[in-house]
Amino acid sequence: MRFIVILLFILASFDLHAEELKIGLIPEQNIFTQKERYSYLSQYIEKEVGIKINLVMLPRYGNILEQFELAHLDGAFWGSLTGAIAVIRFNVETIVRPVNLDGTTTYRGYMIVRKGSKIKDARDMKGKKLVLVDPFTTAGYLFPRAYFRKSGVENIDTYFKSYYFAGSHDAAIYAVLEGKADVGFVKSTVFQIVSARDPQVAQRILILKKSPPVPSNAFGTKVSLDKKLKETLRKTFLAMHETPTGKETLAKFQALKFIPSPVTDYKPVYEMAREAGIELKSYYLNK
Repeated sequence: MRFIVILLFILASFDLHAEELKIGLIPEQNIFTQKERYSYLSQYIEKEVGIKINLVMLPRYGNILEQFELAHLDGAFWGSLTGAIAVIRFNVETIVRPVNLDGTTTYRGYMIVRKGSKIKDARDMKGKKLVLVDPFTTAGYLFPRAYFRKSGVENIDTYFKSYYFAGSHDAAIYAVLEGKADVGFVKSTVFQIVSARDPQVAQRILILKKSPPVPSNAFGTKVSLDKKLKETLRKTFLAMHETPTGKETLAKFQALKFIPSPVTDYKPVYEMAREAGIELKSYYLNK
């Protein structure tokens, strides 16, 4: 009995002496581009906090929830849909999120077509080819589900000639650009990043509709992570823009600074899920 008590004490104390934090990343862009972008942040945090950061790049959005449930991750940079689900299911504590280069702390879903397309709304999409991103994205799945439901389209399997999940927002953008799909739904911030490095995207793609704003990818941790460590991480993120090295890191990450990100900021996501007819508490289990 004494051995069990000692063992439980050791396990309970593990976070207090953690030498490494495993942080999950979702594949919103090409996975190599995504991991490189976040590596600038991890290197900065390692130096400032004195703890090793292990970035875990997940191949699919839903994997980040699976890995969190299996206790393989200490935290993650959550997409707005995976974050909203993680708050409900795992009591994840969101700490901070970035301020985008345009000064916003949110993003929108974009409905896109090629310029010159005759598609104006859902009525023109019947029999066309649709590209989405992943069942666990707000911009690339939740937003179109809500849009189609409000437009009277209950079954995309029969309404469209075909549809598929591209896996990342940049892949979905190029699917529309290259004619592999007639219409797509993507994330505004990724659209802006891709447009900046490839001018033909903005020149040849038309944004037909935008979703309500939802919070940018927030950094959140498991509830059991040591409180002092969480507070140190929070202060480090929030002070980044005040130092030369921090500013340089933020520029590489393509953000201005970080701000607090309370769980109440997910309210627009929960509302969009309601409009889409999706119950988030059970949605993860059904996928």
